[in-house]
Amino acid sequence: GFCRYTSPITAPIRTSIAVVHFIFSYSNNAKYQTKLIGAVMGDVYLQNPRGSNNRLDETTSNRKNNNRLFDSQNNNKGGYNTGDRLSGEFRDKPERQYAMNYYASGAKSTEKSKLEIEWTNQHGCNNNKLDCNIVIQYMCMNNGTDDDYPDSSSSSEEAVLKRVFYIRDGVDTGTQKHKEADKNESEKKYEDRMERNFKDVDRKEGLHETVWWYDRCRYQEANGGLFTADQDLDKDRVGYVTASRTRQNPNGGQSGYECPEERDYYPYWSDTLQADYFKDDKDKFQRTPWIDLAWLGDRSRCSYIQKESFNRKSRFRCVGEGERDYAREINEKDCEKEGGKWVEFISFLEILEDAKSESECNKLKSKQGYNYISWRRLRSDSDTKKCVVQAPTPKCGEAPSTRVNHLGNAEDSHTNSRFSAELPYFPSLKSKRCVLRLRYNISTLDYDPLKTFAKSNDDDDVIENDPEIDFLGNGQEFELALNTAQTGRTFQDRSHAFVVLPREKSMEGKNILNLNVRGKRGNIVQVFPATEYDFVPNTLVVDRDDDLVHIQWTGSNSHDNNNDGDDGEGKGGTDRSNLLQLKDNDLGNSYPVLKLSDTKMFDGVKSLTHPDASEDDIAVGLATAGFYCGKKRYDTCPKEYSMERKRSLNDKLDEAPASYFGHVLKFSQKGTYNYLCTRNNNFSNRSQKGTIIVK
Repeated sequence: GFCRYTSPITAPIRTSIAVVHFIFSYSNNAKYQTKLIGAVMGDVYLQNPRGSNNRLDETTSNRKNNNRLFDSQNNNKGGYNTGDRLSGEFRDKPERQYAMNYYASGAKSTEKSKLEIEWTNQHGCNNNKLDCNIVIQYMCMNNGTDDDYPDSSSSSEEAVLKRVFYIRDGVDTGTQKHKEADKNESEKKYEDRMERNFKDVDRKEGLHETVWWYDRCRYQEANGGLFTADQDLDKDRVGYVTASRTRQNPNGGQSGYECPEERDYYPYWSDTLQADYFKDDKDKFQRTPWIDLAWLGDRSRCSYIQKESFNRKSRFRCVGEGERDYAREINEKDCEKEGGKWVEFISFLEILEDAKSESECNKLKSKQGYNYISWRRLRSDSDTKKCVVQAPTPKCGEAPSTRVNHLGNAEDSHTNSRFSAELPYFPSLKSKRCVLRLRYNISTLDYDPLKTFAKSNDDDDVIENDPEIDFLGNGQEFELALNTAQTGRTFQDRSHAFVVLPREKSMEGKNILNLNVRGKRGNIVQVFPATEYDFVPNTLVVDRDDDLVHIQWTGSNSHDNNNDGDDGEGKGGTDRSNLLQLKDNDLGNSYPVLKLSDTKMFDGVKSLTHPDASEDDIAVGLATAGFYCGKKRYDTCPKEYSMERKRSLNDKLDEAPASYFGHVLKFSQKGTYNYLCTRNNNFSNRSQKGTIIVK
């Protein structure tokens, strides 16, 4: 019943994502075996870090292009604009965008960098009305500083590679181009076409996955054993159905450079590498595949999910002859018939090129315990070995329980659905540019996904589109609203591009707790399905001996909803936040302390990112959202940006930047400190207050 594939093994495991989802595992002789994992409409929105939902800088309540970078399947109204670095819109200047900067975890278990990931999902999870799970992943590249941003449309090798591999939000809401292969494409035509595809990548448009990955998706044959109900998957120009077409995407529509089959099925049976690994001078363009951070669902599936994660378990791929590093077939037998090689590939977090030998690699291995470091081949058809860093096994646990038809807090919680993530540790100690994606996978329970395969396609006894039932027995039928393309469905949201920084030496031995701001301008109806402003986490517990706190936020200057409603304080369409201690340290107060000298929450506090900053300098920077870097000039705060200059600050923070890197702080005194944002906290309209508890 699996077309080219063997029948399922006994005791299969089911998870959500697209009705019937089975994964291939590999025996020692590398032949496919199938393990079933299972796969109703429900949007999902990232609230922290801010999810784009494919937005860029729209001034309208709806996004302009729902296929800009990925297929979210979400409502057009959701999402946050990319951050602005200054007080004005970035317009067509990417250097004026702000990417959140998080410090990486360290090598030791006492050096975690924690980020609270928050989201809302519409049709519930962890209840008895549907099957659901949440998959959280990230993808990173080397460097990724502003200086590396593609700044040329030339056809030079350097300019083309920058455009092809640089993860970016872009400055234009268009979708990247791709020209697919024709049937029986020759080697020469392939090389010419891919050269054109590489050169056509637009520096102004956003990019997550690569054009190489998408071309592979539109050439690799679709998994013919999947249940697609009565959905007809059209053939591609190559003459067969490819991985670009799924039950959810039967027409093969393009959304950025993501691969629909990989999006809709997890764990995916093939690798998610984004290109051939580049060596030598092209190491700066090194790209990770999708790295698994967490899977949240039914705990009984955790051992299977962790075992099958590409973080540690290799995948096989058919590699054709010539320059094309991929082929049509997805199993070993047909691969060999095609004249290809069945090659094993491993995932990597990074490749440590500075380690030139196994002994040098082992020295690095002995200095850290977060990742798995080994001297090995990246692919089985290569004799070259590298010092390979592989990510830890993903976290696995129970999904937050939420009710259906609701975009709000999780059950028994005062917060949105939340996962406390640990940011990665990169042994190279290099900055990385990354993007995070969260997939919300739900399926109906109208049939048994464990036993429903391709042989049940077009079987109305299993499920059909808009079926009618003769409940009354007199021929007057009721029609059920069932869309077989949606009874198993994958929704997703992704963050804007962000940067993971190597730690400063002063941060050694400490955890870093990230304190951020969620939400955007408007009242609760105008911002929906986003949220109004709040601090994340709203209550932060800090161990003064072990923890540091990085206070940072980002916002936009362009989201004015185009006359659909833009309630709030200050200049329309702009996000602003600041942080002042509450008067009498009372969370019920609407007033902050009235004088800088009355601020007590920063007594004895040290900034590790600005070590010359005084307590007053820290308080001034946070109170003015970085408009003033301090009360007085100091080493990293020039006089012209301090309060010593004559320029005054607007009382609504209009002239302050929308985004603020802030400080990494070391608290030394026990206490509970309550604070607010003066611009957005507006009693009976919205509250933006938070609490830090130092123990």
